[in-house]
Amino acid sequence: MQFVCRNFGLSDMPRRGLTAQEAPLAVLLLDIDAELSIWEQGREVWSEDAFPVAELAYHLALWLQSPAAGHADFELDSMQADEGLIRIVSSDEGWRVGSIFTPNFWTSPVTWDVLVAEIKQFDRSVREGIAAMGVAPTFIPEP
Repeated sequence: MQFVCRNFGLSDMPRRGLTAQEAPLAVLLLDIDAELSIWEQGREVWSEDAFPVAELAYHLALWLQSPAAGHADFELDSMQADEGLIRIVSSDEGWRVGSIFTPNFWTSPVTWDVLVAEIKQFDRSVREGIAAMGVAPTFIPEP
């Protein structure tokens, strides 16, 4: 299982009349987006255009820092999308990733260590994409 993000953009920031340097945290989290896809065994199994990847990275980092990490499921409670847009749940076989928009789809189960490694790789990718747009990614906590 792998998260892939590409084609970063600042969707609504110009319309808001803000630059990334002056935007408040909520605007950065909502307006920095990219195409997000989930890949498994070399094939794309889920994709969403203009996904709030900064917000996902932010909430995943907080989840990994919390005492519940490794015990409680994760559900992205986005400021702009339905709750559960991205879900990470524990099963008897391991951790699976899914979405409310594809209720019958779940990735194959992975161990906690594999999941954490993939979240950290996703975090690095998001930070690199944000930095490439000239924005310091320091508003996202370290996972």
